[in-house]
Amino acid sequence: MKRIKFHTAAMLGATLMSLSACDGIFDGIYDSYQIATADNCESITIDGSDYTKWTYINLETQTTIATRILNQEGDEEPWDKGGDMPGEWDIAIHRYEVKTNGGAVLETSYTSIDELLNADGIPTGEYTEDIETTDRITIDMSDMMNGNILYAKSPYNEVLSRWMDVDTSTMPPIYTMSNKIYILRLQDGTHAAIHLLNYMNEKKVKGHMTFEYLYPLEKAFQ
Repeated sequence: MKRIKFHTAAMLGATLMSLSACDGIFDGIYDSYQIATADNCESITIDGSDYTKWTYINLETQTTIATRILNQEGDEEPWDKGGDMPGEWDIAIHRYEVKTNGGAVLETSYTSIDELLNADGIPTGEYTEDIETTDRITIDMSDMMNGNILYAKSPYNEVLSRWMDVDTSTMPPIYTMSNKIYILRLQDGTHAAIHLLNYMNEKKVKGHMTFEYLYPLEKAFQ
């Protein structure tokens, strides 16, 4: 039996689940995030439902820091106004968009961590770095019915952000997860495998992002 460690912040309720290679994942309602660990596979759930918030994630330490987007220039401040801006971080999530800290991302054809682990090694291919955007990071939808949406200027990774597609050509919008494994190459040259599992909490509130990951991925192929 795998030894499972569980860490939580403001957990209100949870139900034990078993998903892919991450045995021991808990699904529930959270004010912030929760982490379950089994061997080298981790899972994190964050509340990304607020359009004015980025959540920064350190994959090694399994810590998160939330910041508030102040304006369309993308200026930020700590969410609690009493903490520090993020120092060391690997990815940050805004709703369904993702940015990296100087990393690059490869989309694979694998659809589970178990499938990836049966490969010969870390997948190779063309990795994509973040790009600057002025029309992706939505910060105000209050006047959407009049065709007015406010966006913040920010980098984002268009490949990793494919983990979730929101089709707004119909109402209500259609939400589709790619179910693919993404390989993140970090600044220091190490890699992580990332797999989105859910975008809702158990109350079906969208924007609650749960993903599993292997980090460092090199350890899985030793």
